Amino acid sequence: MIPDKRFIQLPKSFWALVRLIGQECGYASDGQITIPTKAAVQVALAQLELDQGSLNTALPDGRPVWETLVAYFTHRRDLLHGHVKPNLMDAKQAKIEFTKLKRQLKPTCPIPMNKQKGTKKAPAYLTGMVNMLVEANSGDHPCDYDPRALATIATNGSPLRTFARRMDGAFPSVINPIAVWEVKEYYYTTTFGSRVADGVYETLLDGMEIEELLAAEKVNVLHYLIIDARYTWWDCGKSYLCRIVDMLHMGYVDEVLVGREVISRMPEIVKSWIKKMA
Repeated sequence: MIPDKRFIQLPKSFWALVRLIGQECGYASDGQITIPTKAAVQVALAQLELDQGSLNTALPDGRPVWETLVAYFTHRRDLLHGHVKPNLMDAKQAKIEFTKLKRQLKPTCPIPMNKQKGTKKAPAYLTGMVNMLVEANSGDHPCDYDPRALATIATNGSPLRTFARRMDGAFPSVINPIAVWEVKEYYYTTTFGSRVADGVYETLLDGMEIEELLAAEKVNVLHYLIIDARYTWWDCGKSYLCRIVDMLHMGYVDEVLVGREVISRMPEIVKSWIKKMA
């Protein structure tokens, strides 16, 4: 899942409206992602004593704000229903895909276990698939599949930035990585709890640090979010899926991979990293 070019590099004031409208008007109803009416948004702004006229202004490129909001909400809805929902897997489906890949690729990379106990203890299927596909497509290049250190960007041996959080993966290393990624797989989670919500905000923090690095030092680190578990994300977490799509278009994540999408996209992504190293 990559951003739609129509909605990148929009001013932060646009995204302030997107978030506020989501908070006040909601994201979903009866299992469907919703698109609020202008009247509902005007009422919400009035109740907050905010200027309704902001909906009738123009963006820097001349597009009307309200029409662009409607176009974006429509794109977000269609993307989530048409692309995200079909790619999300449950534990049984993830196990099947994981087992097929492992049999096919015969990996030597680390395959971590999940954090469950008893009958639910199993390989971390999504993380395992990501690791296997990185290994299979990166040739002899190294990869840090389980960073136990903070990623650091340095120039001439001197650190420029050290990120606040440990990532789930870094290529080729946590020192001057070309790419970093986070994996959020919740196959055995029975509710959408604070731990899942925190994971979304952690990714936002990572993206903001990477944005500042690019603006201040002209160094770009590719940033990926990889998620799965149909019940957690679709049945319980539609509002957070909307926020993930927002982060994608705000530029805080370069690409979001959803469930079985890793199988088709990771090989292409890894090959693009190799080209950057050439």
